[in-house]
Amino acid sequence: MTQRNDITKTWKLFIGGAFPRSESGRVAPVTDIASRSGGKALAYIAQASRKDLRDAVEAARGAQEKWAASSGYLRGQIIYRLAELLDGRREELVESVRMSGRLGKGRARTEVEIAIDRTLSFAGWCDKLDSVSGGRNPVAGPFHCFSQIEASGVAVVVASEQASLLGFLTMTLPALACGCAVIAIPSEKEPIPALIVAECAPSADIPQGVLNVLTGLRAELVPAIAGHRDIDAVVASLEPELATIMQLGVSENLKRVRLIDPSERFLDDALWSSPRAFQTVTEVKTVWHTVGT
Repeated sequence: MTQRNDITKTWKLFIGGAFPRSESGRVAPVTDIASRSGGKALAYIAQASRKDLRDAVEAARGAQEKWAASSGYLRGQIIYRLAELLDGRREELVESVRMSGRLGKGRARTEVEIAIDRTLSFAGWCDKLDSVSGGRNPVAGPFHCFSQIEASGVAVVVASEQASLLGFLTMTLPALACGCAVIAIPSEKEPIPALIVAECAPSADIPQGVLNVLTGLRAELVPAIAGHRDIDAVVASLEPELATIMQLGVSENLKRVRLIDPSERFLDDALWSSPRAFQTVTEVKTVWHTVGT
């Protein structure tokens, strides 16, 4: 019998609802650290360039206004559908987390289950955030004063290296839920779980350009992210050297930044499923109006 050759998948970028190759043409292997083969190539991953980042920002900017204008109920339905699709690919997600060698199969399964549950949690927040964080404010005087929560605009997420699926979803979904368009940079060492999420996005009816996923080297992408003037907010899990580059870069254009401890595991539901998760990717608009006679 003829022996079949293994087909090693090449994962592409996800920009504007399509799966293009990197403009640079570069790919890099991701190895199966957990197997006895001692680092067999599990897949090949596209290496995004600064041009790919600019394309992703352009796609996100074009999609953001309509996404933010859609009802929270609709956004919640779409993110709930994403949770359904991830649950249908649960075993594939478990295997992709396990192959990194960071977790055994049991702990990998636990991380995947928490990630799916957290996706459901953020689906529920979509039409409730205004009620919890906004509302009517008491003022001394003949005025009405109302506060409303609005999306910051285009957000970039540089996801955690420590929790390749749970960290990616926990950092990305608040921005999607409130109406931001997102460019997400997955774990550099373990990008495959995030790329599975990207494959589910079109089937979940996430509009083109609302979620974009770029794999590549953080050392190349972080300076470009920091200096890009059409990015409104950044949520990033970075080592100190890259965190410094990010802070220095954004000081020139004043985009909002939240830096998360790179050792964070994202297991605390009380913290990561609360309104605090939305702080960097939302803004509060307050309206004053005189009381009529």
